[in-house]
Amino acid sequence: QVLLVESWGGSVLSGGSLRLVCTAAVNTYTKYTAGWFRQAPGKEREGGAAIDTDASTAYADSVKGRFTSSQDNAKNQVYLQMNSLKPEDTDIYYCAARFVRFRGAYLGLDEREYNYWGQGTQVTVSS
Repeated sequence: QVLLVESWGGSVLSGGSLRLVCTAAVNTYTKYTAGWFRQAPGKEREGGAAIDTDASTAYADSVKGRFTSSQDNAKNQVYLQMNSLKPEDTDIYYCAARFVRFRGAYLGLDEREYNYWGQGTQVTVSS
């Protein structure tokens, strides 16, 4: 079992920034892809960003140019820097992971491709 924990969500004003952290209780030197997803109550979960072991990234059009994913494999952490936040970015944000050893290589935003999930962290953007 892989434990993922998101942290540093919070509340900001429109135009502000937040940096989410996902910490994995597993050695991330194992080749992986980590994804950032978000979901509002009553809505489908939406993929926002993905990053793999080699720091290749993918982004949804809705966040491209505003959100940046990065990693620190020595700390078993991936990050989501969110800038120019908008009220419509208000959601619960989830970190997810998959490992090449078990499922092959993938860099994308289909939630079905990820099999480990964190508990989520709330992000609220006020106008």
